[in-house]
Amino acid sequence: MRRIDELNDVQMTKWTSEELHYNQRVMSDLSPWLNAQGTAMLGQIIHEIEHRGGERFRGEDAPATNT
Repeated sequence: MRRIDELNDVQMTKWTSEELHYNQRVMSDLSPWLNAQGTAMLGQIIHEIEHRGGERFRGEDAPATNT
C-alpha cells in the first residue's frame, strides 16, 4: 500500500479500495487535529468511497459475514 505522500500526486480515482479505506480511517481518527487541507482531503476520500457505491474494504480487521 502506498503512503499518503506518495498518493498526493495520484488521482483519487486511481487509489485502491484499501488505500481509500485505510486513509479514511486514519484521517477520521485524526480529524480534530486536521487543518483545512487535511479536512478537504478527508472529504474527497469519503466522496470517492461513496462514488464507488460506498464499497466496504474487506481487510484483515473486517468482520466476517455469512453469505
